[in-house]
Amino acid sequence: MIRFSFQRALAVLVKEFIQLKRDTVTLRMIIAIPLMQLLLFGYALNTDPKHLPTAVLSQDNSSIARALLSGLVNTEYFSIDYNLESDEQGHELLRRGDVLFVISIPNHFERDLVRGERPKLLIEADASDPVAVSGAVAAANGMLSNVLEEELEGPLLSLLNGPPPIEIRTHQLYNPEGFTRYNIVPGLIAIILTMTGIMMTSLAMTRERERGTMENLLAMPVSPLEVMVGKITPYVLIGFFQATLVIFFAKTLFGVPIIGNLGLLFSALMIFITCNMALGFTISTMAQNQTQALQMSFMVMLPSIMLSGFLFPFLGMPRWAQTIGNMIPATHFIRISRGVLLKGSNFIEIWPSLWALLLFMVVITLIAMRCYRQTLD
Repeated sequence: MIRFSFQRALAVLVKEFIQLKRDTVTLRMIIAIPLMQLLLFGYALNTDPKHLPTAVLSQDNSSIARALLSGLVNTEYFSIDYNLESDEQGHELLRRGDVLFVISIPNHFERDLVRGERPKLLIEADASDPVAVSGAVAAANGMLSNVLEEELEGPLLSLLNGPPPIEIRTHQLYNPEGFTRYNIVPGLIAIILTMTGIMMTSLAMTRERERGTMENLLAMPVSPLEVMVGKITPYVLIGFFQATLVIFFAKTLFGVPIIGNLGLLFSALMIFITCNMALGFTISTMAQNQTQALQMSFMVMLPSIMLSGFLFPFLGMPRWAQTIGNMIPATHFIRISRGVLLKGSNFIEIWPSLWALLLFMVVITLIAMRCYRQTLD
């Protein structure tokens, strides 16, 4: 039995540091990835989102109606971005995900208040993400008493002695029970496909290089696009199988409603899977070994989890973080899957997210082809 030697251990230690120093790409990623994640996620993520997009349908231009809207804005949870002319406009904005709230003030609101008829302020909330709307709904109820104490004067003070003279009625659409799983499970389709698709494909070319079979691949009379199609097609089929399993168990185990057209969802799924595979292929052509491929994959996967709206409300993030999130394919597919499954969205309503996926697929495929050609030189 060989006795432990500190001198031999020190020699191995020095060798590893020299090898790490020579692998500059890995060394840079070891330093850059934690710093990037710390700064990015530390500033971007927020479990209590504020300034959420809101539409208002006000049929009463009285002082009390204006005071209530100002009170909602002062809570910092509501940002009034749209003034509506009909209920249909508000419902369309909610289905598209452009707003999280539609506030409706009925006609003769102040008159009914003065008469003691308890007029109703309606707040319709997109509860497909219950975390995003729960804090705002609670703040709206807390705001009511403060506004009434300031606005009701003289003979109207007697209205404060009984029950609240104004009733805030909240309708939580698309997820009235507020089940978190209705929000999480559709998003899991995107996250699972992102994790498995990018990681499996990113290891494809680096595995060829490390096994010494890359020379045989380069000697074959095939174009870069043909290599890419051949490499990613098996993983596309695996992705479809994974997505089918998730949707099946989402319905049978978790009771997630499937309101929209599954054919539309699977059409978008095809584009999304291709985006992930092309991105993984690009990583595999840039990485020199499987370790670097895994590190680059995690650089893509973590923002996909944190900045896509999967775990944290997307509209509650700062504008710059939303800009980064909109460049991630998972962000757009999560909107599509939640829209189709929970809201019954049609082709027109998911088109803004669908064309973003198509654009990303084309751009990343061109980048992959260029990177692969560079490896042939």
